[in-house]
Amino acid sequence: MKLSKRFGTLSVAAAAMLLSACGEQAAEAPEMAVNANAADVVFMGGDVYTVEESQPWAKGVAVSGNKIVAIFENDADADAYIGYGTRVIDLKGRMLMPGFIDGHTHFDRAGAQINDVNLLKIHETEALRVELQRVMSNIPEGEWITRGAWGAYEAWGAGEAAVEEGKGAGFTDRWKPTAAEIDDITPNTPVFVQSFERPAELYLANTAALKAAGLENEALDGMDVDENGKPTGLIYKDSPAIERINAVVQEKSHERLLNEARAGLQRMREGGIVEIHDITHEGRDEIFAELQEKGELTARVWMRADLSRAKEFNDKGIKMGSHPRTGEEDHYLRWGAYKGYIDGIMGSHGALFFEPYNDRPGYYGRYRHHTSDDPEMLEENMEKMYAYLLEANKGGFKANVHAIGTKGVALMLDTYERLQKDVGGSLEGFRVIHNQVVRPVDFPRFNQLGVIAEINPYHLSDDMRWMEERIGFERSKGAYAFNSLLKNGSTLIFASDWPGTNAAEYYNHPKYLLNAAVNRTTLQGTPEGGWFPEEKISLEESIKAYTINGAEGTFEGHVRGSIKEGKYADLVIIDRNLFNIPPADLINMEIDMTMVNGNIVYERVAN
Repeated sequence: MKLSKRFGTLSVAAAAMLLSACGEQAAEAPEMAVNANAADVVFMGGDVYTVEESQPWAKGVAVSGNKIVAIFENDADADAYIGYGTRVIDLKGRMLMPGFIDGHTHFDRAGAQINDVNLLKIHETEALRVELQRVMSNIPEGEWITRGAWGAYEAWGAGEAAVEEGKGAGFTDRWKPTAAEIDDITPNTPVFVQSFERPAELYLANTAALKAAGLENEALDGMDVDENGKPTGLIYKDSPAIERINAVVQEKSHERLLNEARAGLQRMREGGIVEIHDITHEGRDEIFAELQEKGELTARVWMRADLSRAKEFNDKGIKMGSHPRTGEEDHYLRWGAYKGYIDGIMGSHGALFFEPYNDRPGYYGRYRHHTSDDPEMLEENMEKMYAYLLEANKGGFKANVHAIGTKGVALMLDTYERLQKDVGGSLEGFRVIHNQVVRPVDFPRFNQLGVIAEINPYHLSDDMRWMEERIGFERSKGAYAFNSLLKNGSTLIFASDWPGTNAAEYYNHPKYLLNAAVNRTTLQGTPEGGWFPEEKISLEESIKAYTINGAEGTFEGHVRGSIKEGKYADLVIIDRNLFNIPPADLINMEIDMTMVNGNIVYERVAN
């Protein structure tokens, strides 16, 4: 197996494991003559779904270096590409297809959620102890454990099709942890975690954290105390103790950040993710670049900086598609669009609507940083957004802007339309992100403007828990309305929003997104027939949104995103032909192999 300099090298042990996992071997020299056309890897004996309209299906593929060099209709044609050193992979009826392109990740938080504390589903002491013990094995002794966001699924039942009438967010007997419950397992590791609300209602500091802030024997307002007046570690919001502790929290070490990124990359390999369109915060581009130089960046990364940085990028001469260190055009690690925000999220009632929330009469959501629905505030926010768009456009960048509620989506479309009228040109590459609830009048506007709808299918599997309670049945008809977007000519890009929000955990494995788009059910398969089933889309449409559309959204569809001669070899093997199974079985699919840039970066070892 060849590993290109662009990707780097794997250890001998890792390479041996990858080569042996499926049982195939490289061709032996004595058994065949020299073949000048020999490929590095030949796939044969399966079902190849190319995502190319002119040739959607084939039987095999040959890869040399980092490119696809041949696609063949029968196994006999593979002989022309097999020579000494060729690795021949018998698909054995499995499905080979382009690798999945995840159009929206928060990679730094994803790696942190894997290696660091994840408390979204935790609301009792023993589970907290188990999670902290897991994290302790991932971090150096003495480094802080922070955030966590406990209790989200205590307030909202995990995976339920809908919230029962009268059972909204809230707690009948809310769990209130104390330092004494965790001190014995975290004696030298400061812990400062919080509940899921924004801002958090409750915080927990262990004794090590209290000592670091000089609070182990001092009770400030908002700190819970025991019968002796000593802090228990439970702290309520608005307590000055929160600021005191935050002031002494130590930043994560560089090696810890690298290890979090490695954990995230491993999760992506296992899920067949060959590229992410990431929300990349300042400094995180250097983490990607360092891992690339070490040969550990096992996926392509299209980085999206915050829209507020447009002037900074223009002043520095940073161009779209350029590598963060070399400044040269790159198809592996590069700066992409800018990420902006119109409103908040459904989980915190932050999505912006024309009509108030059903469960919060008189409340419409919020603009990016304000809760007011004052028209002057609206104008101020949208003028600021427009100024950012002009600055981004001046530097040749596109904007991808978060909009979730009906008013948020409409405002963003209005602003894009204004930009097009004022500066001219195409809006190709501009996106509205999420589009969770769209008015019927706005569905055609995506196609009319040429704006991409970046959507998150798995959100519906999770958010249907609360959607109808929050916005009612009628408005929910426009929620995650993928079929309506498609029928109106929209281009869809699938995205996971991994790892999720303070109120929900989102998964990045393709089975969750495909299941949601095709079946529109929870992970438990409810409701029967799907939630607003008229908005289901086909598997073919879903895969297109998950592959070639993602590549075209970065202006690279000519070199990636489908199986075609001359394109980069970003491929996955799925353990079954997805087109030959009942739709309900999509949730059981597994990734057997992931290839990125011609390099096999993951192979599943069968049990």
